[in-house]
Amino acid sequence: MPSTSSYLPIFQFTRGDIIESIHFGSVAVVEESGKLVAWYSDPDLVTFTRSSAKPMQALPFLLDGGMSYYGLTLQEVALLCASHSGTDQHVAIVKSIQAKTGVSEVELMCGAHPAYDRATAEAMRLRGETPTPNRHNCSGKHTGMLAYSKMIGYPPPPEGLEYINPDHPVQRRILAALAEISGFPQADIHVGIDGCSAPNFALPLRNTALAFARICQPDGLSEKWAETCHLISKAMLTHPYVVGGPDDFDTDLMQVAQGRVICKGGAEGFQAFGIMPDAIRPGSPALGVAFKVSDGDLKGHNRPAGDPRGHVRPAVILEILRQLGVFDAQDLLKLAEYGPGFQVENWRQLKVGWASPCFELRNGK
Repeated sequence: MPSTSSYLPIFQFTRGDIIESIHFGSVAVVEESGKLVAWYSDPDLVTFTRSSAKPMQALPFLLDGGMSYYGLTLQEVALLCASHSGTDQHVAIVKSIQAKTGVSEVELMCGAHPAYDRATAEAMRLRGETPTPNRHNCSGKHTGMLAYSKMIGYPPPPEGLEYINPDHPVQRRILAALAEISGFPQADIHVGIDGCSAPNFALPLRNTALAFARICQPDGLSEKWAETCHLISKAMLTHPYVVGGPDDFDTDLMQVAQGRVICKGGAEGFQAFGIMPDAIRPGSPALGVAFKVSDGDLKGHNRPAGDPRGHVRPAVILEILRQLGVFDAQDLLKLAEYGPGFQVENWRQLKVGWASPCFELRNGK
């Protein structure tokens, strides 16, 4: 259990000249060599990765040749790593993967929720369409898990285990791959159940950051692993819309970064992203970043539903990119609706305060 000392103030809201509320967090920034190059508060904080784990959960399927076995496109690989917003385009890609792999939507055990994209959700409401599992943000991940299970010839229930069972061969291979790429002992990774009912993993921030650094620059890995990591980063960088969707910060950030950053958020205030080689300056190494907002990045602060400024994580990401020298003023201007600082407004849109990051990364130099 993390203690209160695992977190320090990371983002604050003022009203007038008084600090009214504070979010706490921890950050780790790691090179692909494993070197911790910057941090804030506790880089060894053990916490669940939530959906930030999706690129790693796709790793063993792709390592074992799933892309070529089924003839998947780069766009479809991106969806395996996605928390998509449930648009018709996203569902079409899910259905394409399912058609190629022989997976049926009825097999998905992720459940169903309304489309994250508000326009899609409203259009579905007007036509009386009930959300099904393919609209779920994790449907790509679940389709990939089922496809992998079929590829290795593992029998479905009742002969075999459900594909989301932690003891299923697919889940065991995912756990082993995560341990390998994160440099953290498999026996020490805590396993819990995610919101989509699949296993999820808790490990130190620095190790999740290392995994993202290695996906961006897999220099120390074997040829097969390096090719797979390059495939994942290429898919996410080429198809950022597929990874998220309209009004999604991961998508917006990757579009503005133009090949410099891969980004994958998770629930409960968790976030991870990778900075590609040469993104800071010629010859600069890849960096992986992982951080946790202790209260789960709860919404509020009089922001309408869906307003990105009601979220702390995007603002913290932008501040980290600024402090590391990845983003300049022009980059930040393109994402100004997300932060790193923004006006606090009341219901009449009167400016009553300011919200901003309140941390400085430490470094080992």
